[in-house]
Amino acid sequence: MASEIVEKAKELFIGETVYVDEVAGSDEAGNGTQSAPFKSALKALEAKGESVKILVKKDEEGFKEISGAALKKAKKTLAEQQRKKQKQEEQKLKQDEELKKKAEEEAKALEYAKSVVLTEDTSLPKAEKIKIKQGVASRGKRVKVSGWVHRLRVQGKDMMFVIIRDGTGFLQCVLTGKLCHTFDAVTLTVESTITVYGVINALPEGKTAPDHHELVVDYWQLVGKAPGGDDAFNNKVTPDAEPSYLLDNRHLVLRGETASAVLKARAEVIKAFRAHYESRGYTEVTPPCMVQTQVEGGSTLFEFNYYGQTAYLTQSSQLYLETCLPSLGDVFCLAESYRAEKSHTRRHLSEYSHLEAEMAFISFDEMLEKLEDLICDVIERVLADEPTRKLIEQLNPDFKPPSRPFMRMKYADAIEYLKANDIKKDDGTFYEFGEDIPEAPERAMTDKINRPIFLTHFPHEIKAFYMQKSPEDRRVTESVDVLMPGVGEIVGGSMRMDNREELLEAYKREGIDPAPYYWYTDQRKYGTSPHGGYGLGVERFLAWLLNRYTVRDCQLYPRFTGRCTP
Repeated sequence: MASEIVEKAKELFIGETVYVDEVAGSDEAGNGTQSAPFKSALKALEAKGESVKILVKKDEEGFKEISGAALKKAKKTLAEQQRKKQKQEEQKLKQDEELKKKAEEEAKALEYAKSVVLTEDTSLPKAEKIKIKQGVASRGKRVKVSGWVHRLRVQGKDMMFVIIRDGTGFLQCVLTGKLCHTFDAVTLTVESTITVYGVINALPEGKTAPDHHELVVDYWQLVGKAPGGDDAFNNKVTPDAEPSYLLDNRHLVLRGETASAVLKARAEVIKAFRAHYESRGYTEVTPPCMVQTQVEGGSTLFEFNYYGQTAYLTQSSQLYLETCLPSLGDVFCLAESYRAEKSHTRRHLSEYSHLEAEMAFISFDEMLEKLEDLICDVIERVLADEPTRKLIEQLNPDFKPPSRPFMRMKYADAIEYLKANDIKKDDGTFYEFGEDIPEAPERAMTDKINRPIFLTHFPHEIKAFYMQKSPEDRRVTESVDVLMPGVGEIVGGSMRMDNREELLEAYKREGIDPAPYYWYTDQRKYGTSPHGGYGLGVERFLAWLLNRYTVRDCQLYPRFTGRCTP
């Protein structure tokens, strides 16, 4: 009886029995019973307290009382965890108190800021309204400038540096004293719009800012406030965001320095194209974009209902340009073209800016010379414009203008080049004469050669119906693709069939009804002439010039397979 009383006393002192199975137990799902044991002694102590009796199962011999060393180790680990937890709780409490204190101070500051009212000093000279690009010419005068907050930095309690932009440039503005203490100042966010007044002064040596000057603000106004917090601009557009997300938010991406630089360079390149054509005596025309004929194949046509008739978005304005030759001479257009192409590559778009030109009474060699002249002259023009040259240096610091003459390579020679350089199809076989050379091998060849290439004389079977066959080799056409390193094809051109009967035969061979093309065929009836032309993809040209990975970056709002927003 005495021994039973002693055992009962031990059980009361030691506490309940807890089971631990180091092989099959679970600290997450177990409850310490023999049927649902814990996996570790540490968990047993955490869950049941240090007075428990712990039975441990390590093998098939069953549960045995934990060893003294194991129990001591588990208790030591538990004590360390408890100390760490206590320290974390103390730190959290301290942080909470600091955050509360900071929030109270910020609330007081905001309340005070609401009472600070700015008034313009009427004794100062009247501010002249300028754009940021006029800043250098306006130094020393009191000016008024409006723009978007591009970046801002608070320095202490009495100074703020705000860089604003207005599309013409960037301007650093310095706000001091009371100007920093208003509610609008202490809550100012990136992409808010403001108007600042003050004097633009050149910076001393060693200091840096856009245009090497800054505006010392004497008065400013908030025009439109952008959100902060989770909805702040810097949280909406981040460098590591997914491409599809950035495309969904293209309207915000455009505000970035890179995207805006691309679009500014694009505008100047288009100006240079037009200046080139004007200097060479071309006339610009504006062809229709709604058509009832095809140029590059029916499978890539965007079809729509035009007052009950079938019509398409134009693939090319070439046919219309040809009709202008007898009345206007050499002509060009810059218009959108549309290709319902399922190609989902970095150089394909469903809508793109198409620069096209047609020239009468020329030979194929003369057309190549005109193409070379176009590309080189446009590059010379954009590099001669200092702001544009700086944009190109910003985006593509390693760019070097192409040297003349461009390399001439016939299609047949390209086939041999691919074989000699072991450039094969996906199935491991070589490309043969008569087969189209797809984008990947074409680019592999171009990048390896690493200079502009006029790839010429393609087989007539793989080219458009209207292309003139070579008089030296009727198997091939007087056609050309201009290939650039890093991008591939940026121009496609050819001499056009000038014989009416040959054109009618081409319609027949391609299964095209000639009736809708009567106006095009008539060019060969009412005074035919040798003539040729080309189409240049503006986005591809820009991707080459500005070193952009994809042509999508070179368009305001890119349209491609699956993307028609925003």
